[in-house]
Amino acid sequence: MTRKQKIGWKTAAALVISSMIGTGVFTSLGFQLVDIQNTWSIVLIWVLGGVFALIGAFTYAELGTNFDESGGDYIFLSKLIHPLVGYVYAWISLTVGFTAPIAISVMAMKSYLSPINPSLFNDWFGVAVILILAAMHSFSIGQSGKFHNISTVIKIGFLLLLIILGFAYIPVQENALDLGGSWQEEILLPGFAVSLLYVTYAYTGWNAAAYIVDEIKDVRRNLPKALIIGTAFVTILFVLIQVVFLKHASVEQLSGNVEVAFIAFKNLFGSERGNWVSYFIALQLIATISGYLWIGSRVTFAMSKDHSLWRKLAVKNTNGIPVRALWFQAGVSILLTLTGTFEEVLLYASFVLQLMGTLTVASIFWLKGRKGAYKSPFKPLLQITFILFSVWILGYMLFERPKESAIGLLFVATGIGTYFMSKRKV
Repeated sequence: MTRKQKIGWKTAAALVISSMIGTGVFTSLGFQLVDIQNTWSIVLIWVLGGVFALIGAFTYAELGTNFDESGGDYIFLSKLIHPLVGYVYAWISLTVGFTAPIAISVMAMKSYLSPINPSLFNDWFGVAVILILAAMHSFSIGQSGKFHNISTVIKIGFLLLLIILGFAYIPVQENALDLGGSWQEEILLPGFAVSLLYVTYAYTGWNAAAYIVDEIKDVRRNLPKALIIGTAFVTILFVLIQVVFLKHASVEQLSGNVEVAFIAFKNLFGSERGNWVSYFIALQLIATISGYLWIGSRVTFAMSKDHSLWRKLAVKNTNGIPVRALWFQAGVSILLTLTGTFEEVLLYASFVLQLMGTLTVASIFWLKGRKGAYKSPFKPLLQITFILFSVWILGYMLFERPKESAIGLLFVATGIGTYFMSKRKV
């Protein structure tokens, strides 16, 4: 791939931003309010999620600049810990890691657009979106980059508009703002840790640019810039928009509901204008689906080169696009879209992604490093903090949501099984 075909740091940052701003920021508050209601607790959760993501961004920036191959966690885990661990990550990416966020996004699109025409905006509409975007990414990296830059500008502009409007208007009479001292008790509840899992899912995507290192110009300079700037920017937006939702809706309205943005802005502007907010939320999810198709296919391609069971997916077109891996991932995403429910898919995907992301952060302890690569600040203190924080969340998740946790661990077990099948296959 020539330098001209590669992308710069701004497009890489756009990939990070578009991957992060997806369904979680507009939907997960409703699940959090089931267990915790204090505004300081909610703000703390979202700030912690951002700090957590930023530590990860520092770590992935160092890992990514020490390798020349695309594939992200698969490459890091395979080379630093063991090929089995890398394979299990790639298996999870293929079966749930990138495909579940795609499925969740199209489910959310259907939910937000259904008031227009329920018979049109159904599961098959989501399938069509996935197929169209997979086709768009099948031609060239340049085309993928241009599409992503445009869709990310729309996404950022929309979110900034919601924040500005939300702070400009006075709170509705019945709102969820609670600035009392109950947060001191709430942060000790098991629900606080489960809510953190929802938030860490919402922040998923902060490592997006690390999956395409061989498609970025001057990767040692541009990858850290894209990961860190993109993550920090999104963290600020995420915290502000949650305050807006709390300001313009009650706990009773929001608690347990997915469409928290629609509820808040319906209260502010009425049902008709509130519907337009829903439609734009659905529109901006196109960039999220697009980003996961782009980066997820690179992980699958990296795995398929090394493992005989998947060797037929290790094919690129003349422009360097791993087309078979891309379309295979689109197919798995469609399967999840047609068979899963929103909250269940979100929880088991969050659990298993948290687990594998923790292993990737831990892999930096085996990294010897090379000259000119980025070096994470405050290493290894930040990485140890990340790991302990993550283990705490996973422990609570196992206790509070054993079914979804077991499903996540089942994906790990099947990945181990297919690894040994691949080793035996000639």
